[in-house]
Amino acid sequence: MKGQDILLLLKLASLENQQHSAEQAAEHFSMRALEQSTGISKSEVSNALNRCIAAGLAKLERGSGIPRTNTRALNEFLGHGLKYVFPVRPGPIVRGLATAHAAPVLAGQLLSAGEHIPVWEDAQGSDMGQAIEPLFKSAPSAARQDAALYAMLALVDAIRLGNEREASLARTLLEQQLRGASDGR
Repeated sequence: MKGQDILLLLKLASLENQQHSAEQAAEHFSMRALEQSTGISKSEVSNALNRCIAAGLAKLERGSGIPRTNTRALNEFLGHGLKYVFPVRPGPIVRGLATAHAAPVLAGQLLSAGEHIPVWEDAQGSDMGQAIEPLFKSAPSAARQDAALYAMLALVDAIRLGNEREASLARTLLEQQLRGASDGR
């Protein structure tokens, strides 16, 4: 697994939540559209999708070939395995986009013990805080384009970064977000 695999899976979940019609689905789930919305090259989108399918975290829809997340497996992996595969080491103070407990999805729900909020370094960001390496370099840009994706990425960072109380709340909220993508699947 690579960081871009998780970014792609979360983008697929976000698109599933937003899906309106089969025609729109085909358009938004194309390699070109996924490249534009995630900042991952088309060849790497294809490679990431193949890795995710092999790991059981995604599947192709019969007939249409549209990639779909296996939300149960993804939720289990994100909630319990991700922090070991993609550990976080906070870095220097930088300008960027708030993540983890400082992101809007968790704002006001947790009190931070630190004096600096976690941020993804980003020239377009407006927050100052301690640098957190995103799962993939284009995550801040992709998050600015899609509020649901931003929320899921921030919750993933809260799981990667947080103590058990923070991680537990983030797992619960992330499960709700992913359940919205699954529509009972």
